[in-house]
Amino acid sequence: MVTLDKLTIMKALLALCLALATCFITANAQKKDIICCAPTATEKFTLNTFDKAFLLSHANPLPFKYRSDHGHDINFKTADGTDGHGWEVKARQQTDYYMLVFHEWWGLNDYIKQESEKLSNALGINVIAVDLYDNKVATTREDATQYTQGVKTERATAIINGVYAQIGASAKVFTIGWCFGGGWSLQAAIDGGKQVVGCIMYYGQPEKDVARLKTLNCDVIGFFGTKDKWLNPQVVDEFKANLALAGKHCSIYEYNADHAFANPSNPVYDKVATEDAYDKLLTFAKLRMR
Repeated sequence: MVTLDKLTIMKALLALCLALATCFITANAQKKDIICCAPTATEKFTLNTFDKAFLLSHANPLPFKYRSDHGHDINFKTADGTDGHGWEVKARQQTDYYMLVFHEWWGLNDYIKQESEKLSNALGINVIAVDLYDNKVATTREDATQYTQGVKTERATAIINGVYAQIGASAKVFTIGWCFGGGWSLQAAIDGGKQVVGCIMYYGQPEKDVARLKTLNCDVIGFFGTKDKWLNPQVVDEFKANLALAGKHCSIYEYNADHAFANPSNPVYDKVATEDAYDKLLTFAKLRMR
């Protein structure tokens, strides 16, 4: 029979205590990291992609090829020193006004290109559709999920800052986006400072940080669906309240519609709501281009 002396037992107990203490410290440090590193607004939107119901609410887009006489791909240097990609439509007459377009979770596909050119023609404005997926376009929910989850805040911000550098300090800027891009439209408007004259967002993730909203330099117009299970009326009401606390003016319109109601390739597409929202955004922009 093997026996242990008192010294050996004491050493074993001491090692066990040290191990337990290390586990306690590590666990609390991890807990603090979680508390300190709360997700940003756009990262919070990404959390929706882990919800199967959210995925199923997005039907795969119908195949569509858009041919443009004026739109073209552009590349530019981003703030992190790498290359960024976008799609640009120049106004037919010289203007300092630009609209930065932020795509849905599908990426910068031909639907976004078509909408970009439509906005350029309607407003007589330069338009750049910003590619936050770095030349990746999703055709399935699975790809869209992967690409959305792969977007890092630092990279997206570097791309957006690269676009601002590309268009120059004299540009007067509107931002617009849908779904995934709706949240980024707001973030880009905040980051653009005094250059930004208007922010347009369709069912995008709001910013909750009132201090950050206070740095916004423009009015906001937003369009949401009351049937949306994720960007729901409670989320919208909180957004309106936070904008009011920040001293910012907003025009928020809610339709009896579902998430992605303005996407013509989605089964929940609502033509009436989409046309009404489009008329309102044109009025919003034209009033700020005078």
